[in-house]
Amino acid sequence: MAVVAAAWTAGNWAAVWPVLVTVLAVSVVGGASWFLLRAHRRAVGEDRQWREQEEAKARELSMAEVDALSWQDFERYIAGLCRRDGCTKVVVSGKSGDLGADVIGCLPDGRKLVVQCKKYAPHRSVSSQDMQKFVGTARLEHGADVALFVTTCRTFTKDALGLAVRQDIVALHRDLLGSWVKGAHLETLIPLNGSGGGTRRPPAP
Repeated sequence: MAVVAAAWTAGNWAAVWPVLVTVLAVSVVGGASWFLLRAHRRAVGEDRQWREQEEAKARELSMAEVDALSWQDFERYIAGLCRRDGCTKVVVSGKSGDLGADVIGCLPDGRKLVVQCKKYAPHRSVSSQDMQKFVGTARLEHGADVALFVTTCRTFTKDALGLAVRQDIVALHRDLLGSWVKGAHLETLIPLNGSGGGTRRPPAP
């Protein structure tokens, strides 16, 4: 069969060779295109990963400055971020016994915002007890329309996060705080329309 095929090909070479050349050209072009596409996707993926790493580093550089603040200065700093993003009537308690209301103000749409600030080391977690105290006072004592719990640590415990979800508390962990510090607007971190707040989930430990 091989001999017959070879003989037929030799006898019909004038008709066969353009087909062979076309098939070869298509194979070369297809292979080169696949290789280039794969290389492009790899380059895009590497660039995206690099940008994410650089953004994380930038947040950490900013958060290093935040970490150097005292807890009183941290509360005043959060109040400043609220004012920067259009909040009005912003006041800072700056004292113990404030029943969880470290910062109080009004969102641009008029809703009352109550903020609990916890300046913890990055490796710590916000406990369920911390969240329980805030849940018990944010709306009942202070009449919050939006209750925001902001911390410098990376995570909330599972129980604390579950409580925040059930009680409609906006839980703002270190990475989201870093974005806020770098210029992300408050409306991208909490919903500014509707009757209540939302919950931002921390990354998995």
